[in-house]
Amino acid sequence: MSRFKTSTMDADLEDVFGNPVPELHEAAAGPDASPALARALELRSFLALTEEQVARVRDRVHADMDPDRDMGELSADKLRFDAQWLEAALDARDGYRAALGELLRTMPSPDQRARPVRTTQLRATATLPPSAAPAPTRAGAAPARRQ
Repeated sequence: MSRFKTSTMDADLEDVFGNPVPELHEAAAGPDASPALARALELRSFLALTEEQVARVRDRVHADMDPDRDMGELSADKLRFDAQWLEAALDARDGYRAALGELLRTMPSPDQRARPVRTTQLRATATLPPSAAPAPTRAGAAPARRQ
């Protein structure tokens, strides 16, 4: 059995990061893990959990509605509660899918991530007018004593 639950966005993660999800988890645990990978895997784990909740509610409703089931066991209250639960789980799933999709869309391409960023350091130079410049101290002169 796999250590990680699958999610509907695993293929997208693998496309963007170039490795299967279990290998991405190993890379995220390393010292050189990128913050984007860690964030993507965190969102992915929330998504996988939410998709599992959606499946559980769906399966429960299907079992309750089985044609071979006794009609006396049907409960409108239970079905209403399951519908509310399913709606909440679907909203959460949609939110996690949107957040993960946005993260993957806005990431730089792998070839851009591999190159170090070069920045140009600008130097500001200015000359002060003579009146604004500090007065030079005299070399070797002892400070005057106060009494």
